[in-house]
Amino acid sequence: MAKKRSAPSGGRRENRAESSSRRLNSASGRRKLVAFFIVSSIIAIVTYRYRFRQSSPSQGLVTTHANCQHILAENSKVSGNSSQRHYTYPVLGYITPWNSRGYELAKRFNSKFTHLSPIWYDLKSQQTSLVLEGRHNADRGWISELKKAGEALILPRVVLEASPAVLLGKEKQRNKAINLIVTECKEMGYDGIVLESWSRWAAYGILHDPSMRNLALQFVKQLGDALHSISSEKISGQQLQLVYVIGSPSEKLQEHDFGPKDLETLSEAVDGFSLMTYDFSNPHNPGPNAPLKWIQIVLQLLLGTSGNRAQSLAPKILLGINFYGNDFSLSRDAGGGAIIGRDYLALLEKHWPELQWDKNSGEHFFFYTDDKDIRHVVFYPSLKSISLRLEEARSWGCGISIWEIGQGLDYFFDLL
Repeated sequence: MAKKRSAPSGGRRENRAESSSRRLNSASGRRKLVAFFIVSSIIAIVTYRYRFRQSSPSQGLVTTHANCQHILAENSKVSGNSSQRHYTYPVLGYITPWNSRGYELAKRFNSKFTHLSPIWYDLKSQQTSLVLEGRHNADRGWISELKKAGEALILPRVVLEASPAVLLGKEKQRNKAINLIVTECKEMGYDGIVLESWSRWAAYGILHDPSMRNLALQFVKQLGDALHSISSEKISGQQLQLVYVIGSPSEKLQEHDFGPKDLETLSEAVDGFSLMTYDFSNPHNPGPNAPLKWIQIVLQLLLGTSGNRAQSLAPKILLGINFYGNDFSLSRDAGGGAIIGRDYLALLEKHWPELQWDKNSGEHFFFYTDDKDIRHVVFYPSLKSISLRLEEARSWGCGISIWEIGQGLDYFFDLL
């Protein structure tokens, strides 16, 4: 049964009027609220973009559509907060005596690095003995400034130039070499060394001999153990470190390659492996500096597909990233070679080329014709190419090693 309507018609009109008034007020309030949120959102976005731009000038330039105008205008602009690290795994930066700009950048961006390696030392044969050369390169004032500027460890590079027959053949000589290196670390206050020897041993042709190869590996292990027995002056409770330089193995492992078994053999004695994933191309075979697919193949060769193995060894890999490029001549008489940041900028200013993106290699390149009417192709790192390599290293859990920091453009450091 229908209920009786108790309210008189006049009351209904009054109620409708009040209800209509409330709806109008409510609608007006909602409009004001929506307007408030829209304005607030716009302010927040503008503020965020401004702050983001302030914190990282390179953002917006990490693109495949790079162009001369942006690079020439922005390459020297870096974050106001240069001490903030974006790449959380180890970062080693090399510095060369013949490129003094690297020394200044090491101080300026000290906090971006965990390790800094000046190229100072060679261990050489001297008749039937050994000598460690290079202390004259060491800059004590710079070392002191670095220690004040941040926490990056200082590990100068030592190259073993000594004949393997002299160095590895006799236990007394192996001990002498290790003593020379450890003593230098103590006297100079280093945090360890970066050792380069595998490429030299390959050049001497000894790595195909199982006994000599074993002696070579044992020498590196012995050196690592000796450094680990010494406490660092900089960090209480930390030992001196050994970083070992290794080349990129061939897809089909050769006798001279540093392969996955060698990596496992040295994994306990070595704190990091500086992997040279660059120099893929040369004047006789012009092309990209370090194709991304090639880098992926190299990492798979060394670390395999097993999750446990990759997880345990990957943190010790310092994936090589080049801050230099190459300018190759495309004439019959192949030529050309490495260029650094200032050379690259000069070419952009002179020729104003169109930059192209090679998606297969993950690198930018351009063509130009020189004053002798010879065609050239230039591959040089871009923010996009470096960003992709950092992502690849991060996906494996690897650190990175940069050759070398004085050769790059300032805004590269925003990515580190």
